[in-house]
Amino acid sequence: MNSKFHNPKDQIDMQTPTPVTLLTGFLGAGKTTLLNKLLHDPNAGRIAVVVNEYGDAGLDHDLIEETAEDVVLMAAGCICCSIRGDLSRTLMSLHTRHAAGELTFDRVVIETTGLADPGPVHHTLLIDPDLAAHFVLDGIVTAVDSALGALTLDRYGEAQAQVAMADRIILTKTDLAEPADTWALARRLDRLNPGAERIEAVYGAVPSGALFQLSAMRKDTTRDDALGWLATPSPKPQQDPLAGLSGFGTRRMDPLLELGGPSHHATDSRIKTASTTLDSPIPASVFDFWLDSLIALRGADILRLKGIVHIQDVPTPFVFHGVQHIFEPPVPLHDWPEGDTTSRVVMIARDFSQEDLDQSLAMLRMRPGEDDQTHGIMVHTLSV
Repeated sequence: MNSKFHNPKDQIDMQTPTPVTLLTGFLGAGKTTLLNKLLHDPNAGRIAVVVNEYGDAGLDHDLIEETAEDVVLMAAGCICCSIRGDLSRTLMSLHTRHAAGELTFDRVVIETTGLADPGPVHHTLLIDPDLAAHFVLDGIVTAVDSALGALTLDRYGEAQAQVAMADRIILTKTDLAEPADTWALARRLDRLNPGAERIEAVYGAVPSGALFQLSAMRKDTTRDDALGWLATPSPKPQQDPLAGLSGFGTRRMDPLLELGGPSHHATDSRIKTASTTLDSPIPASVFDFWLDSLIALRGADILRLKGIVHIQDVPTPFVFHGVQHIFEPPVPLHDWPEGDTTSRVVMIARDFSQEDLDQSLAMLRMRPGEDDQTHGIMVHTLSV
């Protein structure tokens, strides 16, 4: 398999890794409100919450039962742990205490600061061999303020990146948003991350389980899991408040639901998305060269790259996922129906021209011998 896929040698199957949910969102987006509601949810299980400093996190004091130096014990068996040193040491400390029976939890939720880039957390969980043996990223959840979200996306690249990297978007403060603001925000989210399902939080509450099991990068993942991860159903169309004034329509079209053509894309400031569908299996040499070149030349600008890929002479397709230059071990889809060789690839990138992004994905359609200049064109395109 391609050398860019990361598979720590110490990641063995002696135990089931603890799932980790990354909760992100810009300043004031409502992450702490979501967290408090989650900790009150009796169906959420026992959660270890990791924050920068729990004293500043705004956690509901009614939840707190007992305080230790670096851990707050809460009702329902949940705990809150502040980051001491770096994230790796904090998580390994949690694991050690869990293994010793000092702490009990079923999963971990990491609440980031409002300006945080989710990429480094993803990298930390993969490249640290000790962490990779005991923890696995379960998904990235981004909270977005419905009232101020569009304005925030206009002003801050960090907010755009948080949305672009999300597996699920939670719309907060919907009761404070005007219809025009809601519509404008929906259009922005369509462009930045059309494949991420959106859920409205009601005063911070979301349905039980809505923040968990979001990634398809699991050993037990199925065809339906993978397809849903790549392209979730489009939300119901919202009434455009400008309809009738300038001829605007109200139909919302999700680009990932139209993957029948060679490429569908959208743009938003520095961030662009592109996707492609290929009916025939991809030669291994083409896929490897495309991915290796893309990561080597523009890896820092790849916010997310994911897909379901069929490789020539390989009977089982696989799911792959990467952030910047770090990729998770690919997951085979053993329940894929025989005869269906459709590959799907989705890329969200920063500081690409749309033409370059589309040309990069078009390279997956090339076949050895058809065009001797393909590799040179590709390297030139990605180097610009």
